[in-house]
Amino acid sequence: MTTKDSGLYPTEFWTATAGDLSQKRDHLPTPQPTAQPGNGAKIVIDPADQHQEWIGAGAAITDAAASLIWKQSKEQRSALLHELFDPEEGHFSTIRVPLGSCEPASQPFYTYDDVPFGEHDASLAKFSVGEGEPGAPDATKDLKYLIPVLQEILAINPAVKIMASPWSAPAWMKSTGQLNMGGHLRFGEYTNNGYAVKDTFEGVYAQYFVRYLEEYRKYGIPIYALSIQNEPSNAPAWPAMIWTIPQLAQFGYKYLRPALDKTFPDTKMYFWDGSLNVLDVIDKPLSELITPDEAAAFDGFAFHTYDGPYTNLFKGSRLNPNWHLAMTERRCMIEETPEDASHIMMGLIGNWLVRQGLNMIDLWNIALDERGLPNQVGATGRRGVVTIDHKTGKVQRNLEYYMLRNFNQDVAPGSIVIGSTNYTQDGYTGGLGSVAFLAPDGSIAAHIYNPSGKPLDAEVTINRDGAYAWQHVTVPAWGTVTLHKAFGPVNESKPREDEAFKLNPYPANLMDDWAPGKGVNANKK
Repeated sequence: MTTKDSGLYPTEFWTATAGDLSQKRDHLPTPQPTAQPGNGAKIVIDPADQHQEWIGAGAAITDAAASLIWKQSKEQRSALLHELFDPEEGHFSTIRVPLGSCEPASQPFYTYDDVPFGEHDASLAKFSVGEGEPGAPDATKDLKYLIPVLQEILAINPAVKIMASPWSAPAWMKSTGQLNMGGHLRFGEYTNNGYAVKDTFEGVYAQYFVRYLEEYRKYGIPIYALSIQNEPSNAPAWPAMIWTIPQLAQFGYKYLRPALDKTFPDTKMYFWDGSLNVLDVIDKPLSELITPDEAAAFDGFAFHTYDGPYTNLFKGSRLNPNWHLAMTERRCMIEETPEDASHIMMGLIGNWLVRQGLNMIDLWNIALDERGLPNQVGATGRRGVVTIDHKTGKVQRNLEYYMLRNFNQDVAPGSIVIGSTNYTQDGYTGGLGSVAFLAPDGSIAAHIYNPSGKPLDAEVTINRDGAYAWQHVTVPAWGTVTLHKAFGPVNESKPREDEAFKLNPYPANLMDDWAPGKGVNANKK
């Protein structure tokens, strides 16, 4: 335990992470308190200035990621999952999973009710999340990799919250009769003998979600939240489906929320779950597109951070003051410089979005292999939060791992975001940025982010500690300093060491993502 007399808190734990990972949550000696601040930027943490609750942070476990984790040896898998999810280690607290197939995937694409186009299964009699025992070599669909990995995670930390998102409805429910390249639900059509809600494709699809929740509950996996569709405006070469904003609102209000209320009323429902591109999607406030009653059926607004302007967040977030905000997808960095990578992860997401009301962070793919695989469409060179060697099961940790560990190891779920001095208005330009949290037990955690290429000094105090409470710290280039002030023991665990293996991302087949501060086209993806 690290103890210093710096005001009210007998226990303190400080770390530093550099953008180039020359420091990786390195433990810093607790700065000595002084009566007067030095010459660094003044960071005042204000527990009286209270904002949104903090739900947690994590990443997506796709079929691809789960397959790599499950194929590790039992000892390797246990070590990795404890490192990530154990409250005494990384304490990752949220997970996003696909409801059916997504990309990347290790198995050919599927849904839970695949019948030939032209046939109907209105009663969902053929619904199945997979056959076989979880994790068995002959298991199929979610039972092959995803469900057994989730079961092991929940055995380590039962409090982990899981959000599920479909990439596509079954092909027979769609206008195109296929999973990929978009298409839409067969709105206004009937699939049974009658004209009741239950006889519509919308009614059947709502029951598809309910069946999913029921089947996952049988395997001991509670689903905290749903979204209706991943990237509703995207029609790529993998499972996808197009929804307009009014269609999402109507389906959620008239079909899905009533279906959930009958058996899963506690399951949260998030609106949107796509990007914030002004040109073709979020081009006006949502209040002009959906009614207050429709908005009230949802519990939050989910979005991705692949393109901007990111201020489009306000067109959705300000519709309903009771909505939680979830950043549900951003792929991990690939060839970006430490500057560009840190601008996205620690600047845009970890600073600006949290200061604008974000409650939850889920990055994309918690794991991929050293080639950026597996997947079904031939994309290579991508990264996960961790990289797993597909031959040996060895693990290396990427920048995003340390960003997520900053949020999870030091910030307790259920904390409240509180005020703190900030010198970067957008998260990635200007001077030092900060976010701070007040835990239910009164402890305080904070992140100080440096968006520049040189170390910057900070003078930190809490607006109730009184005199002799300024502490000096130097924040590394493109990096963060975290602090945790508590009344008792805190989690001082260290990230485990990287294992040596060769990364081989080439030939790389990548989408061209725009990074804040990189180029001038804010709508480039």
